[in-house]
Amino acid sequence: MHSTMTLWIVFAVAGLTGLNGVSGTPAETVTLDDVNTSAHPNSALETLEGEENFWKPTVVVVVVEAEEEVMETGELNPSHYPAQRAAKVVQHYINTQHGSPYKVFGLQRVFRANAEDVSDSGRKYHLELSVQEMVHNTTLACTAEVLFPGGEKTEHWPQVQVSSCDELLKIDTSAQEEALYQKYNMNHSLSTQNLPDSNGHIEPDHEPFWHLGTVASSFVMFRESTQNTLYNMAQVDNATQLATEKDQLKFDYHVLLHDLVSQEIIPWKLLVTWSPLEGVKVQKMEKSSNCRHCNKSQP
Repeated sequence: MHSTMTLWIVFAVAGLTGLNGVSGTPAETVTLDDVNTSAHPNSALETLEGEENFWKPTVVVVVVEAEEEVMETGELNPSHYPAQRAAKVVQHYINTQHGSPYKVFGLQRVFRANAEDVSDSGRKYHLELSVQEMVHNTTLACTAEVLFPGGEKTEHWPQVQVSSCDELLKIDTSAQEEALYQKYNMNHSLSTQNLPDSNGHIEPDHEPFWHLGTVASSFVMFRESTQNTLYNMAQVDNATQLATEKDQLKFDYHVLLHDLVSQEIIPWKLLVTWSPLEGVKVQKMEKSSNCRHCNKSQP
């Protein structure tokens, strides 16, 4: 068993369910006027995984002191990081399979978790958790298994199986999606940046593209996730619509991802396509040095 003691300073929007139940002590509540968001971009931007009012620009400064039993097997504390990391992978997986500009999934709570070593295959987590569809504020309890591959595997990203979430995945957004598709298929007019801005605000017309960027970012976070990472979406740095190809709307996204373990803000460049029929696809993804915030030192 390998035990490590870490002390993290985490800035999170009040009501952030991605950290719901994680060991920590709320030290102070501040408004965005008190925070230097250029120095701490994550402090004002992790707004996705909140409850129904997750746009509110109130920031809770949380000091997290967690002792991690990284290789612990059997029943896990659902509020500790090994269980939370595995559960976040479930969130990202569901977004890659079912997310859209009008359907975005977030982790709400982990009820039970256990882990086991599976011979040479890796390490498997069994989870009981609740998942929230953020746009419609609908929550459902699910069960899931997450396998982090071990050994010399060709594919190193996790393997996920989810059950009991069928009703959550059936939310009908077809009319909204068709209207959005027809509007932007005709004029190719999207060009935006800073979603959300330093005040936590997003123009209503751009909210679907914040959702789309969040879903597309889940493709990256899912593939990059390990037992030693905990990723959140921070911000759409900028997004530009490209010419439509094969009936797919096409976008160039620059997004900022926050790894709570390293406290890094990591920029990625994504080539994203979407249509109501084909869903969200990420054609290319690469780490980028083109980030207006990421050269700022972190606390």
